[in-house]
Amino acid sequence: MEELGKIHQLIIPFHGHNLTFNLEAILMMWIVIFLLLLFGFLATRKKGILPEPLQVLGELFVVQFYDLTEDTLGKELSKTYAPLICALFMFLMISNWLGIIPHLDEPTKDLNTPLSLGLMGFCIAHYSGIRAKGIKKYISGYFEPIFFMMPLNLIGELAKVVSISFRLFGNIMGGSIIILVVSYLTFSIVTPPFLNAFFGLFVGTIQAFVFTMLTVVYISVQVK
Repeated sequence: MEELGKIHQLIIPFHGHNLTFNLEAILMMWIVIFLLLLFGFLATRKKGILPEPLQVLGELFVVQFYDLTEDTLGKELSKTYAPLICALFMFLMISNWLGIIPHLDEPTKDLNTPLSLGLMGFCIAHYSGIRAKGIKKYISGYFEPIFFMMPLNLIGELAKVVSISFRLFGNIMGGSIIILVVSYLTFSIVTPPFLNAFFGLFVGTIQAFVFTMLTVVYISVQVK
């Protein structure tokens, strides 16, 4: 199990501090981005009234997430946020599926990936809240229902980032650990691949959907 804690890092000194980069996670993310760009290119290359399978799949993603975003945020806001939500889900889904392919790993297995996406959603939600309510009403919301609740309300907002990020990270990392342990404890050629498919396809898709929907809900809470 020596590869469990093995991480290829790039350490860059910067003004007396070390900037540490997980090279594997960065590489895996670029692979995911390439796959998404390739899918987008192939799905839109020959658009027609009688769509090809990839175009049907692409339209299915877009339509479903536009509808989900519209149900949560309303028709007008869905035009702004639906592309982000659809892209976020597809990125997370492909990232979580990547571990099924031999010699590749899920970038979401590195806490930096879900944490950065959680921070992105947090910043977008609060920026949207300020635009929708105005800075005065936005700030006053932290003092409700009583003014001395402000610290708890502030902690509650920050806790959302921790919750959404660690949920995704924990499920993906936990699945990888279970697969690795079972692979070492058994000599079965069926069980580890079955677990890999289960955690990659089923759990990975569910966790991507949960993360995406929570991001939509956080935005909705701020703008309404």
